[in-house]
This record gives sequence, C-alpha cells and structure tokens, in this order.
Amino acid sequence: MDEKNIILEIKDLTVAFDGRKVVDSICYTLRHGQTLGIVGESGSGKSVSTLAIMGLLPGKKHCTVEGSIRFYGGDGKGVDIVGMDEEKMRQLRGNHISMIFQEPMTSLNPVQRCGEQVVEMLRLHEDVDYDEARRRTIELFKEVLLPRPEKIFDSYPFEISGGQKQRVMIAMALICNPDIIIADEPTTALDVTVQKTILDVMRQLQKNRNISIIFITHDLGVIAQIADDIAVMYQGRIVEYGDAKSILTNPQQPYTKGLLACRPPLEGRPQRLPTVDEFLNGERKTENRERKAVSRERKVLLEVRNLDVTYTLEKTLFGKPRKQLKAVDGINFDVYRGETLGLVGESGCGKTTLGRAIMRLVESSSGSIIYDGKRLDTLSQSEMRRLRPRIQIIFQDPYSSLNPRMTVGQTIMEPLNVHNPSGLTASEIKMKALELMNRVDLKAEWFDRYPHEFSGGQRQRVCIARALILNPELVICDESVSALDVSVQAQVLNLLNELKEQFGYTYIFISHDLSVVHFLSDRIMVMQSGRLVELDDADALFAHPKNPYTQTLLDAIPRI
Repeated sequence: MDEKNIILEIKDLTVAFDGRKVVDSICYTLRHGQTLGIVGESGSGKSVSTLAIMGLLPGKKHCTVEGSIRFYGGDGKGVDIVGMDEEKMRQLRGNHISMIFQEPMTSLNPVQRCGEQVVEMLRLHEDVDYDEARRRTIELFKEVLLPRPEKIFDSYPFEISGGQKQRVMIAMALICNPDIIIADEPTTALDVTVQKTILDVMRQLQKNRNISIIFITHDLGVIAQIADDIAVMYQGRIVEYGDAKSILTNPQQPYTKGLLACRPPLEGRPQRLPTVDEFLNGERKTENRERKAVSRERKVLLEVRNLDVTYTLEKTLFGKPRKQLKAVDGINFDVYRGETLGLVGESGCGKTTLGRAIMRLVESSSGSIIYDGKRLDTLSQSEMRRLRPRIQIIFQDPYSSLNPRMTVGQTIMEPLNVHNPSGLTASEIKMKALELMNRVDLKAEWFDRYPHEFSGGQRQRVCIARALILNPELVICDESVSALDVSVQAQVLNLLNELKEQFGYTYIFISHDLSVVHFLSDRIMVMQSGRLVELDDADALFAHPKNPYTQTLLDAIPRI
C-alpha cells in the first residue's frame, strides 16, 4: 500500500469504560478517496471506535483510550488524535473530519431551525456572512435532495420526517468540505429510493472532492453498494478485514457468514431466518419450508374506507385554515384476522399517519375505520380507552417513545398496570415482563436499567416487548426493526412470526425495507403521496409489480 495515500491510520486502538474494554486493539487504514465499511452487531464497538476518532468520548475519569489514531492532513506529516488537546481537536472537527450521527431525532437541536444549525456549523469554521452561509446551505439541501429546501431551512426538526432529518444531518457534515466523513448508520431512517439516491450523492461527492468515508451500518446490502474495504467487528475486535468483494462473496469467519445469511432473501419467503448465534455455535438450522400466505377466507378484522387525514400547515389571523396538506387521501383496504399486511412507500407518503389514524392517535378528516364491527372513528375517548388493549403500536423512534425516568422493567409492565383484564398480581406481571424480555433477547439483569444505558437496537426491543405484553389482536409495527442490526432483526422477525402463529396476532407492518416487508407479509400495500397505488399478495407484487412507482421501489433495493 502506498503510505503517501493514507489519510487515517488506526493502530492498536483500545477503548475502555470504567476498566471494561469495548474496543480491543483494532487496526485499520483509510486511504484518500476510499470508503471503508464497518459492520457488526449493536454493541460491537463500531460507533465507539469512530467517536474516539472525533475526540467525542467522555473524560479520562470513566473512559480510557489507548493506541494511535494518526490523521495525515495536507502536509502529510500526520498528527495523533489520541491525547490531543480540545482546542486543536475543535479545529480538526468539521474542517477535516466530520460525522453524520446515528440518530437525527436526537442529534438536531429541537428549538433551532434546521437551516440555522447548518449555517452555524459553516460560520463556526469559515469566515462567511450570513447570506452566503444561507445560500450555500440551501444549495447543499438541494444536493442531498431535500424537498422544498427553502421551507425546510426555516422548519424546526419536529416539522419534518425522519428521513428528511437524516438528510439535514448529511448536509451539516458536508458543509465545510471535510477530508473524512464518518457516516454512522446514515441511511437507516431513509426509504430505499432516497437511500439509493443518498448513496449515489455520497459516491459523487467522494469522486468530486476526493473525500474519504468511514461508513458504519448493519445493512450489508448498503455496504455492498459503497465500500471498497470492509472491517467486520464482533465484541470490540475486528474479526475479518479486507477487500469488500472478497468478504461479501467468500467470507472466512463464521460471524461474517452469519451476518450475510440472516438478511431476509428477496426470492422466496422461508419459514424462519437463520441467526448469527447459530453460525457461531455451529448449530445452523436448515429451513427449506416456504411460508404460506393467510387465506382471504378468514374474517376481516379491520376495514378502512375512504379515509382522509388532513393537516393544517398555515392559518389565517382568525384561526381558519389557509394551507392544508392531505397526508392520507381516500385510502380503502381490509386487514384479515391473522395476516400480516405490509405497508411501504417513501418517507412522507403517509404510512405513519395512516397507522396513527387507525389507533386514533391522530384524528381522521373523513371516512371510516371499522375494527371487529365497531366504528373506531366515532368512539368516545373512554370507549376507545377500553378498546386499546386489543390494538397496540410499536413506534418508529425508540429514543423518544421511552420515558427516560422509567426503568425498562417499569416500561414493559406499564401497559399491564394500566390495563389488567386478567387481574394479574404484581409478581405475575413482573414474571410476564421478564418472560417477554427473554423472548426479545433482553437479559433479565437489565430489568432495572434505564433507557440511556441501552443501544438504539436494544431500546427498540424494549418497545416491542411493551407492545406485546397485553397480547393484542392487532399490532401496528411502525419501522419496528429499522434500528436493529441484521442478526437481532432476524430474531425479532422470527419472533413476530412465532407469536403470530401461537397467538393469532394480526400485524400492519410499516417499513422502508422492502426485503423485510416481503419476508414478513402476506400482502403488501404501496402508498405514494397519501394514496394507495398498489395492493397485492407479497410474492405476486415482488414478481410482477404493476405500478411504475412500485417498480422504482423494487429497483432501489440494495443487493449484494
């Protein structure tokens, strides 16, 4: 390897929190214009190792960093980031090394407009006036394909979708033209078409500006699209490292083989997905059976007729609507008892709004929602409260949907403490919560921990356990596995299928990951701009999509 081409060199990097190693003697190099993909399960040390590069780990009292992180700037001399004082580190961040953080929901300031946050970043590092900073920010918003860039510039984070927040974060990382971008799960919140576009944008920017990228993800399909080299991390160590094509087509380590095998296949729908643990323990289970779709002869559980949901964007001086957005526009569909109905579409198409309208968490403007013969949209609040144990939702964002002051045990038990139709005792409720924690791969000793002590994927499993503890008839899963790495995702998808067979659950499964939706769903519904554009059996829709929009979604799925 040409040493002059190296921009970042990691040697024997070890990170320990209170004496416990979370990154253990890892080594790799990053070249100018190269993309290094780092993959591994939640908690493997991927994000911690890159936070060390950014100098963003907590102080020496609780965190120790050993080894060498050498950055080679324009002079080629190289500086060691480990032990660098904060003033020099501040000059390095943004100007030379920038980061796209994993969670745009919590990384953006909720009380500052999106554009102002990017302008602040630019003016902190460059001597430009406000008008020039605003112009460059809006241009970059266009480059990362944000719709209505001037409007989003003046919007607060809560006013835009999760995918749009992620693109604001990408723009913030790019605004100062850094030498290295560390992208920590940058496409997790994005639908497949935007994900493909963002990957294309990052490749083009890399080509034009010779940017080096460290790309962290749990999606090996995404890694296949962008990475030159891959480092596979497991329990703080790099277990496999080398050329991307070689690792993806001929993995040598059981762990890497497991990561590749547990991705939902695009062809066929097996009864269950293999998991990484099966490969590590030499217990790989062969499952050749195809899962059969639920018969339409079953009873209809949910009927949605001509449903509209309208949001008021602007009001007159007297409070009357001046500008409105129809988020759900004349939707009609049925859900059969015991089936999984997949719901896909781009960010902002109305998927989440439709799910929340069914739950009466947002009110519909017109139309009807009929659940097991009852008109949900006409029920009083008290009547709806009595019905809620039968319909539950797993929210999209595991960070904001958990109470930070409640332990995960209290969180999971809360629905049974509020709705206790069987009259269970406190000890019986706790036993049921512990049993469910085990089913979603959460350890019993974590019962008294708080949400901030968990990774994003672990928090999502808490949300799943909380939704299932009441044994509901209908569960609306809003991006419920998007924060999970592929191994835990396989476990949770297998779990959802097992619970469906065991208890007869019915799911509406909302996701931007079409391979996951295809594996789990009996039928798939496609939404675009608030409208239903296609509804068909899962296999038929994947094999022969009728609508051009559906064809575009399927073409954008990342493949290895």
